[in-house]
Amino acid sequence: METVEEQVEEYSWREVLLPHLIPVAQSPELEREPAGERRRGRDILIAIDHGHNSRHAFNWVLAHLCRLADTIHLVHAVSNVQNEVVYEKSRELMERLAVEALQTVLVKTVARIVEGDPGKVICREADRLKPAAVVLGTRGRGIIKSVLKGSVSEYCFHNCKSAPVVIVPGKDVGEASVI
Repeated sequence: METVEEQVEEYSWREVLLPHLIPVAQSPELEREPAGERRRGRDILIAIDHGHNSRHAFNWVLAHLCRLADTIHLVHAVSNVQNEVVYEKSRELMERLAVEALQTVLVKTVARIVEGDPGKVICREADRLKPAAVVLGTRGRGIIKSVLKGSVSEYCFHNCKSAPVVIVPGKDVGEASVI
């Protein structure tokens, strides 16, 4: 019998420093109720990108999932975290979303830009955080393109074992996306 060694990907990421006006989750986090009881403050992971379906998923979380003591973890996967142009655009997006989350439902936000394949990045972050839910939007491709090229939401649905995965349909679906 042969021993098989698995290659472990290098884990590169950059924490996003949000404006000082936005409260950041501190190290001893919000007080949690004992196991088995309903928790007051939950961690909710939202995978974001610059697309409108991602924005729709973010808005859906604010409207339907967030409570006052929750912490939203924004995660954005990029090909290179050292690229300053990509980092700056992603930081601006996360800053806008963090301000909106604070103004809308008064939740704390943590933002992280992670290098790597989006599906693997989201699942790895979910394993690290153990959130109450992982939320992502659809890409808006048809079924044929999704099957041929693969789908991040499908990958996360099958591979994310540490939290339930909520896939929010695109805004173009209409009212069916809010139900």
